[in-house]
Amino acid sequence: MTAFRCVSIPSGTAARWRATGRDDRGQALHRRVADGPGFPCRHCLRLGEEGEAMLLGSYHLPHPQGVYWAPSPVFLHARDCTRFAAVNEIAPIVVANASVSVRSYDAEEMCLYDLGAVSAGKDVAPVLMRALADARTRYVNIHTARPGCLLTAVERL
Repeated sequence: MTAFRCVSIPSGTAARWRATGRDDRGQALHRRVADGPGFPCRHCLRLGEEGEAMLLGSYHLPHPQGVYWAPSPVFLHARDCTRFAAVNEIAPIVVANASVSVRSYDAEEMCLYDLGAVSAGKDVAPVLMRALADARTRYVNIHTARPGCLLTAVERL
């Protein structure tokens, strides 16, 4: 198995959002209260629990840059949470998602279309391992398949 880690948004970004109430585009964050599934925090990579305050804003993805770059709407716990740091563990928000899109990119930040796939979050491991095992892959982004929001970046170790 190829060693990997899921990369959440940086702690500095999470702290800045909470302190300023502004996202990466300078827009006011939206406050939401988790009222069921669908509030995945991109810092701890866990789902918000029912009744928890969540922040919603636009995140500037570090990769890809160039033609495939796009900001992504993401949720963040309004409270402090610990950044996800596990190795060889698929993020809980990926596994909990009904349908995810796995997108691989090469060293030139071009999408590797032949490695792209959609699967149930609970079944994503073989799809992710296939992408990470390919020598062309520099990194992988996993998005929600329907809305297209970034869940986590994944890097090979």
